[in-house]
Amino acid sequence: MPRPTAAQLAYGSATVVVSTIAMLLLSQTSTGIGVAVISAAALGLGLLVALTVPIPRRRGRHAAGRPADAAAVTADETAAARVPEPRAAAADHPVHH
Repeated sequence: MPRPTAAQLAYGSATVVVSTIAMLLLSQTSTGIGVAVISAAALGLGLLVALTVPIPRRRGRHAAGRPADAAAVTADETAAARVPEPRAAAADHPVHH
């Protein structure tokens, strides 16, 4: 299981705290069982929010050149992409002194 990101921890924790306070104030419960049920519901809601936060994709020098469907790239296309363009002949670029 991958480690949670900072955004997932922040959103999940904020959800637990805010939803617990809101539910306790709205229900006006004072019994231990009521507080336990509200706490469990808030923890479940916080877990749900933390798991639904989108995970950022890695961006690097390799990610920019990849097509959306990497399986669609054939070996010929990959090899063609690595071949440098031919250099211009020396006659095309005369040197003026």
